[in-house]
Amino acid sequence: QVQLVESGGGLVQAGGSLSLSCTFSGGTFTYYAVGWFRQAPGKERAGKEREFVAAITWSGRLTLYGDAVRGRFNISRDNVKNTVFLQMNSLKPEDSGVYYCNAGPRSSFGMSLYNPGPDWGQGTLVTVTS
Repeated sequence: QVQLVESGGGLVQAGGSLSLSCTFSGGTFTYYAVGWFRQAPGKERAGKEREFVAAITWSGRLTLYGDAVRGRFNISRDNVKNTVFLQMNSLKPEDSGVYYCNAGPRSSFGMSLYNPGPDWGQGTLVTVTS
């Protein structure tokens, strides 16, 4: 069974940076594309409230970003360490929320869209203060 564990969340001032990690286990990592989503504080985890942040193909060669983070965030992966990273720069208070890692089959990564698979991590909280 696939398991995803996020880490790296915390408290940071606006303009600062954080780096999140998502460690994968329970399967063959290179069979999966991986995405990051976030949910604003107070929102229940439901399809409409969950905002797409970034995604990466199994090889790491292609990436997608949500409009709100493009140019500030960078997603990457290490297929030896079974880990996906999300480097977040120039953080804003509106970036605050719980960040979730998602693993989906390779086909989850489309031309301009990432369709989340069934496997999610427990989330890590990011709080950006003004």
